[in-house]
Order: sequence, then structure tokens, then C-alpha cells
Amino acid sequence: MKRPMAKKTKKPRLLWTKEDTSMLKTLAREKVKTTVIARKLKRTLRATQQKASTLGVRLGTSQRKRTLKAGRRSLPGKAG
Repeated sequence: MKRPMAKKTKKPRLLWTKEDTSMLKTLAREKVKTTVIARKLKRTLRATQQKASTLGVRLGTSQRKRTLKAGRRSLPGKAG
């Protein structure tokens, strides 16, 4: 005899409050890591990234300088 499967319970969806969005903007301006922002807002990383994108806020703006590795030559046909 088969047992019926247990019903999955979903977490209630959290709506974004004005305080949440202002905190997101503030932390993004301070260049806090996206994972830390998500943790402080008690939201998933993807939800935080999506909301930032919707608001037009840039996250993770720290960019590393790209340097050529030692011994690596430039591409053929290109000077420099």
C-alpha cells in the first residue's frame, strides 16, 4: 500500500519595504559584498540581485585590473 506524499510547505513571500530598498541602496553605495547585503536583508542572493537590477543599482562594482601574465605574448597581428 502506497503512502501519500507529504505536502511541501512554501516560505511566505517577503515583500520589499521602503526600508529594505533604502538599505539595499545604501549598502550598495558603500560597496558592501552582495552576499553580505543579502544576509542583512534576510533574502536570497538572487532576490537581492534581481531587486538591485530592477532599481538600477549596481552591485559588486569592485573591478580587478587585468594584467598579462609573465611570458604571455600579445595576439598575432596586433601591435603593442
